[in-house]
Amino acid sequence: MKDIAKRVFEVEIESLQHVASLIDDSFTTVVEAILACKGKVIIIGVGKSGLIGKKIAATLSSTGTPSLFLHPGDAFHGDLGLIGANDAVILISYSGETDEVLRVVPFLNWNKSLIISITGNPISTIAKNSDHHLNIKITREACPLALAPTSSTTAALVMGDALAVALMDSRNFQEEDFARFHPGGSLGRKLLTRIKDRMRTETLPFVPLAASFTDVLLVMSEGKLGMVVVGNKDHVEGIITDGDLRRALLRNKDIAQLSVAGMMTANPIMIDGDEFVSQVEVLMMEKKITNVLVGKNRKLDGIYQIYTQ
Repeated sequence: MKDIAKRVFEVEIESLQHVASLIDDSFTTVVEAILACKGKVIIIGVGKSGLIGKKIAATLSSTGTPSLFLHPGDAFHGDLGLIGANDAVILISYSGETDEVLRVVPFLNWNKSLIISITGNPISTIAKNSDHHLNIKITREACPLALAPTSSTTAALVMGDALAVALMDSRNFQEEDFARFHPGGSLGRKLLTRIKDRMRTETLPFVPLAASFTDVLLVMSEGKLGMVVVGNKDHVEGIITDGDLRRALLRNKDIAQLSVAGMMTANPIMIDGDEFVSQVEVLMMEKKITNVLVGKNRKLDGIYQIYTQ
């Protein structure tokens, strides 16, 4: 079974490498045509190609290119109305002769739609009736009977991914853009969430300026943030981290000689609560800190810890 699995991978990789070698200026032309399109991108396919088409449409939509999938069967029962005059249509058919897909072409011509085809045959009927064609001719299917679409559907999928990535790059599509389309995902929450929504506000670890080394150690252990705030919510004097404690002990092992003022950072970084988590975490990574104070003018609203979110 392991040998079969490896063979499938090898065959499909071989086919992908072959398809990659076929990419030429027509790919650039297709990307430019989609960028110039004032409407959406409609993907049409049937069977396994239809399933791939659904995935490509979803990927395009989530990366800045409005797209939807249209099944040719549904198209002939009223859904052709989804295709606007300014839309681009991508037809997927490995043979380039799929009857259900071919039946849509006359309407697309009447509608003056931009037609892009993805097939394994540049001289097929669908390819010849397209404004632009992308060749996904494979070396062989991974199916030992050469019947089940395997390498061919993988090639179509990767060609769709290549289009999506090229369009993303052309549009300078950023993480923030991706997050807006994925507000329910972890990335969306991270990039669209503000620090004030994630900061810790209860049982914050405070110590007075006159606290002893032992007091600092106890409060730090109870606070479970690896740091304490010197002062109070209305006025922050500074912070002491567990690293500050270790460095202080290395300098002077007599804890009776260690003072809060001598151990603390007097001007700690303080972030406005309206800052986005993504921006603050970049700063924290640059400064190599795991906690940051949230507030203004030394007045503390909370503490944000990067590793507990």
